[in-house]
Amino acid sequence: MRYALIGCGRIAINHMRAAHNNGLEFVGLCDVDLQHLSTLVNKCDFDASKYPVYEDYKKMIEEQKPELVAIATESGKHAEIALYCIQHNIHVIVEKPMAMSIDDAQKMIDEAKKHNVKICVCHQNRFNAAVMATKRAIDDNRFGKISHASICVRWNRGRDYYDQAKWRGTWAEDGGTLMNQCIHGIDLLLYLVGSPVETVYGQTRQQFHHYLEAEDVGMAVLSFKNGAIGTIEGTVNVFPKNLEETLFIFGEKGTVKIGGTSTNTIDVWQFADEKDYDKESAGLVEQTSNVYGNGHTLLYKDMIDSIINNHKPLISGEEGKNALEIILSIYKSELEGKRVELPLHNFSSLDMKGHF
Repeated sequence: MRYALIGCGRIAINHMRAAHNNGLEFVGLCDVDLQHLSTLVNKCDFDASKYPVYEDYKKMIEEQKPELVAIATESGKHAEIALYCIQHNIHVIVEKPMAMSIDDAQKMIDEAKKHNVKICVCHQNRFNAAVMATKRAIDDNRFGKISHASICVRWNRGRDYYDQAKWRGTWAEDGGTLMNQCIHGIDLLLYLVGSPVETVYGQTRQQFHHYLEAEDVGMAVLSFKNGAIGTIEGTVNVFPKNLEETLFIFGEKGTVKIGGTSTNTIDVWQFADEKDYDKESAGLVEQTSNVYGNGHTLLYKDMIDSIINNHKPLISGEEGKNALEIILSIYKSELEGKRVELPLHNFSSLDMKGHF
């Protein structure tokens, strides 16, 4: 399968390795900054020097005709590039968030259906061993009725991180900690509770990062259709370094705490019944070299299988839109000072412009 990557910054090496591990045929790398391209090629633990490089993704698509494209640019460019690829009948893996507005996300979904191509949104932590074990327990109904669940993303990002790129922390291109750092955890919360969200009440603040446009801490309460309550805490204000990304699920017959720096360990695994996989799940630790985890290779494998066998990828456009909708609803709740009912319509991160 002919594959190209658009956007060669911080996360790009994970996409390169995942594509290589799945045997994709590299037909192009694209970035408006040629230094990014050079740095990425040098990071690869395989020979990437022969891959064609481009500054213009439209030219790359015209000349190389890829079948699958991954988009890892700044977030504000995701929808524009994805729509161009989709309208040229190319399957798309798009980094989170898939768009910066609810309307753009829906347009991507609609256009993909129209052109009969697949969208996969890059929430690779669904493939973490700890998350997959917990999903298995949920599918086996071991929790019984879920009472409540929460995600806590307690990380650190300083001035040096934001100075690496002018788009970081802007409403047009990035959003704040909920949109950039916490969205993976929010996706996991929705995925594991497994019920539509009916209402969202949230508050956000800009406590320490006054050189940004967006929030550095956000909290929210979600009401799920199945009666469960969810809470979200996301921040980059933890001193002096990343502390944890922790997900709790509390049910009438089970309790699980997924912890570690990137939901990569099982810290608590307690159920009323016993199963043969409990021994391997309790205390599970998946070694990771960074907060991105190890899930990209499995995410690519799932996407490739969905294209070949014509089924939805695990993290389809609709799934990616769900997490985006929660974050935009938190922003809207902060803006209006009241609870927001879902589904959300006609709201964008740009509606927060000037809020802080």
